[in-house]
Amino acid sequence: MAHFLLSLCAIFTIFTTLSLTYSRTITIPSHTNLLNISSSLHQANQIISFKPQNPLQQALTQQQNPTSPSSSFFSVQLHTRETLVNEQHPDYKNLVLARLARDSARVNSLLTKLQLTLSGVKRSDLYPTKTEVGLEDLSTPVSSGTSQGSGEYFSRIGVGQPAKPFYMVLDTGSDVNWLQCKPCSDCYQQSDPIFDPTSSSSYYPLTCDAQQCQDLEMSACRNSRCLYQVSYGDGSFTVGEYVTETVSFGGSGSVNRVAIGCGHDNEGLFVGAAGLLGLGGGPLSLTSQIKAASFSYCLVDRDSGKSSTLEFNSPRPSDSVTAPLLKNRQVNTFYYVELTGFSVGGEMVSVPPETFAVDQSGVGGVIVDSGTAITRLRTQAYNAVRDAFKRMTQNLRPAEGVALFDTCYDLSSLQSVRVPTVSFHFAGDKTWALPAKNYLIPVDGAGTYCFAFAPTASSLSIIGNVQQQGTRVSFDLANSVVGFSPNKC
Repeated sequence: MAHFLLSLCAIFTIFTTLSLTYSRTITIPSHTNLLNISSSLHQANQIISFKPQNPLQQALTQQQNPTSPSSSFFSVQLHTRETLVNEQHPDYKNLVLARLARDSARVNSLLTKLQLTLSGVKRSDLYPTKTEVGLEDLSTPVSSGTSQGSGEYFSRIGVGQPAKPFYMVLDTGSDVNWLQCKPCSDCYQQSDPIFDPTSSSSYYPLTCDAQQCQDLEMSACRNSRCLYQVSYGDGSFTVGEYVTETVSFGGSGSVNRVAIGCGHDNEGLFVGAAGLLGLGGGPLSLTSQIKAASFSYCLVDRDSGKSSTLEFNSPRPSDSVTAPLLKNRQVNTFYYVELTGFSVGGEMVSVPPETFAVDQSGVGGVIVDSGTAITRLRTQAYNAVRDAFKRMTQNLRPAEGVALFDTCYDLSSLQSVRVPTVSFHFAGDKTWALPAKNYLIPVDGAGTYCFAFAPTASSLSIIGNVQQQGTRVSFDLANSVVGFSPNKC
């Protein structure tokens, strides 16, 4: 009997040792995420069949009487484009294809801008004269607006005195703020009435020798007044008078004399929005002009009707995963982060560190962009991450690629599934793990899901908004840090 028990113990010891050894080589539960297929498909089909209830007038009423700048926080409910405008798509796949086409145009626009800058078309290094602007916690709502133009999110901003509210594209990849203005020689369709400068007492045209006019990349003079032009590389452009106006942040306050373009000729992918809020790092961006020490946003799921906020000078969440915010001396608009690598299913992906580095000439690097939807990685890095993901999902039924996606799955027979976790790794051993819905997304209403990363032949990699959804992204400009804090919408 004693011999039998000793043998049993030996067998148990061997089994335990083998189990522990084996567990270190497989994808364990802590390195997987649950993808709720039935829930995401329900949401996808809901957004297609949703009928707008005209919340626009309600939003206008809510913002006609902003409170004093001493307010510490302000938020109003905003929804996706589909909840505001009755834009019909025959099915969810057509909506996705339209989004991806606009996203490709967006990426081409950024890369064109970068190429022109690096080839010698540089913006001035001079910054506007400093003014007395307080660091009140200004905030304004953020709404998903993917199908309203080129795939960006939209904020409700007041312009003029008295303030008139407008839906504006939220864009961390550009600097110049602008909106469509009367009289229009050519204006696209937008949700709000077009801004009428004659109705505002704070409208002030800039002269050609004004510092803000000098900081423009493309400007001209007419009757001593400053004219601006911004082209986005995808065919979109805006031309008009460069002025200063009062900009209001909902009920949390306002800032006077913000330089903004009053566009009389505007064409391109900005259908629906009144204009654009430039949140880049250049001197003419909104963040620079109000001397914000920080700003943050949380991008809601594009298929939801939920809302969140864009905030200025609010504290970064204490649980943020932080990454160094880098400066590219050649391009001050983009927000570069120090990315060191990726892991899939808890295993580091083999990618040379220099793949994500920006060199002295300004080539390379990784930027965080609110306007790009799908994260673009340099081909070598993308292939490594994709291959690791495919290797760990061999149990899933493959499907044909869709548009720019080459790794797709047929999950139509499943209610949910566990998939390997995909994580970004930053300097200082910081790890930002994505939820499954931020990298395996539906591309039709029938259960086809695709790995939501894409390769780029460019040296520039871009962290897009699909990966950022549901995460508060904080740009701590004073301390040169970017923070990613999940579930802070």
